[in-house]
Amino acid sequence: MPSIQGAIGPTSVAARLASALAMLVLALGLSGCGAINRVPTLEEQAKASWSEVQNQYQRRSDLIPNLVETVKGYAQQEKDVLTGVTEARAKASSVKVDAASVSDPQKLKEFQDAQNQLSGALGRLLVTVERYPDLKSNQNFLALQSQLEGTENRIAVARRDYNGAVQAYNTEIRTIPGRWIASVFYPEAKPMETFTATPNADRPPNVKF
Repeated sequence: MPSIQGAIGPTSVAARLASALAMLVLALGLSGCGAINRVPTLEEQAKASWSEVQNQYQRRSDLIPNLVETVKGYAQQEKDVLTGVTEARAKASSVKVDAASVSDPQKLKEFQDAQNQLSGALGRLLVTVERYPDLKSNQNFLALQSQLEGTENRIAVARRDYNGAVQAYNTEIRTIPGRWIASVFYPEAKPMETFTATPNADRPPNVKF
């Protein structure tokens, strides 16, 4: 009866041992220079940047109810515009994308589309303010204006930082040696999606009155 080693073949065993030894040497060498940890490090940085994007969009969402109520007090006849903002906010809030889902292009597109729709509805609401001088000078409204303007700036910065972090991560897992490291040690690593450009995406919406 042939031995197990004989069945496998000495050449095959030697090749496997050599491959395992080479992988061990590679792992030890890369571990020493920190290259093995680069993939998960960049991934965590991208996920943290995504969390900041969500935080800033949530900040904007939290401002909208007070803004709507303030405008309503001076311009109840703008019912359609006010309803549009409220509905767009509800839709944007219902689209949930966590850090583990940003590799799904469809989910991120849904999130971005919902936020863009809210931006459009919010823009239409703010345009109506021009018709109401008393509202434009209301102290509560002016405070909301300042907070909204700051939040729009922070959203733009957070999106830019997220795109940069994702670019670094995607480049790492698509180029050598990061591609090799990911295939061996992090086979679950997938490219993440970035925000696509929208009209005037290089600057926040104008919310000055």
